[in-house]
This record gives sequence, structure tokens and C-alpha cells, in this order.
Amino acid sequence: MEIRGPVLLPAQREDIELSTIDGLTLVGELATPESRSPVATLVTLHPLPTAGGFMDSHILRKAAGRLPALADLAVLRFNTRGTTSPRGTSQGAFDGGAAEAFDVAAAMDFVQERNLPRPWLLGWSFGTELALKYGRDHDIEGIILLSPPLHRATAEDVAAWAGDPRKVIVVVPEFDDYLRPDEARERFASIPHATLVPVEGGKHLWVGENQTRRVLTEIVAAVNPDALPLPVEWDA
Repeated sequence: MEIRGPVLLPAQREDIELSTIDGLTLVGELATPESRSPVATLVTLHPLPTAGGFMDSHILRKAAGRLPALADLAVLRFNTRGTTSPRGTSQGAFDGGAAEAFDVAAAMDFVQERNLPRPWLLGWSFGTELALKYGRDHDIEGIILLSPPLHRATAEDVAAWAGDPRKVIVVVPEFDDYLRPDEARERFASIPHATLVPVEGGKHLWVGENQTRRVLTEIVAAVNPDALPLPVEWDA
């Protein structure tokens, strides 16, 4: 079977709820390897909900569908406050990235409660802003930023990572709608240890199987490089 599109490879999948410090319940899903312990954890932060982003945005859905089986990763997805997906609607209302700090904290509390190993924040678009602004407050190995627009994350938010030893991986599409590789190099220059990965032919939404595979490969290269190269077929 070719691994492409919305295929779901074997995994343990559990509907979960997260509780925020301001009293909201957020809905989500935890996917873990079917018969092994995960070697690391992706805590995913979805694109802008007011522009259609949610926990099922396709790269995050495909990460949860494939990476527990292909790379022994746990993948936690959830809807930030006020966001709806087929899984359900998280309580509260979109707050432009401010009160969403509590949502990130609730996800990290869940990771700690479940003893999930080696957590990373994986943000896409709006999710990268949350990772940059709030990731340093939590016990993570690093952040992976897909298509960062740098709209809400300020230059100070970015520069704050300069003195932080944790990894910063920035994956920037060649034809991004908001931030392209040359500008990204300038705006992330304040983090000397940041790794910028320009993706030739890439676009903000990473549409198409080739772009999906490239993004998932960059994620695994950061978190569990021993699992590379990712197979393109699955022997069911």
C-alpha cells in the first residue's frame, strides 16, 4: 500500500480532553505507536482558526496518521479555544494568540501527566506564533516552525530564543504567502543556533503529497533521525 493522502497507519488513537487554568475544556486526540513506547512526542499547534485552521489541518492530521507507525512518535493534536473540528468544539473563544497561552500550557500539563517522552512543539502558521511566544515556558526539547508568518510573534519573541539552548527548526516554503526564505533568514538571524530549512517549490499550505513527505521528513529529521528515510509503502 502506498503511503499517501489521508491514510491511517496502525496506532493507538485516543480522544482526549485538556483542561486550561482559566476553566475551559479543549478537545483533542493522542496517537501513539501501536505496540511500542514512543521515543518522542509532537505537541501540535494548528493554523489560524479564523482562517480555517484546526487540529485536522492536513499536515497535522497526516503526522498523526503516519508518524506513530513510521517514526515511533506520539502525536498530540487539539483544538485551541473556540475552534471546531470533527472531533468537537473546544470551549471559549479565539483570543488572537493571547489567552491561547493557557491552551499550550494545558497541552504540556497533559504531556507531563501521561509521562510522554521528549516533547517538541510543532507549530504551523498561527501555531508557530504560539510556539515562539510560549514555548520557552515549558519543558520541551525544541520547536519546529512550519510556514511561520511572524505576524503576532514580535522581534523580541524571536530574539528571546537566542540564549536558550533548545533547538529551533524553521521550515520555510519558497513561495510562502507571508514569509519567504530570504526574509526569514533576516528575521531569525537573532537566534544564532536556529536551523532554517528552505523548501524549494513549497507553499504556505504544503498542498500535495511531495510537500507533505518533505515536511514530515524534516520533522522526523529533527526529532528521531534514526527513523529516516521514511518509507513510502506499508506492508499491511
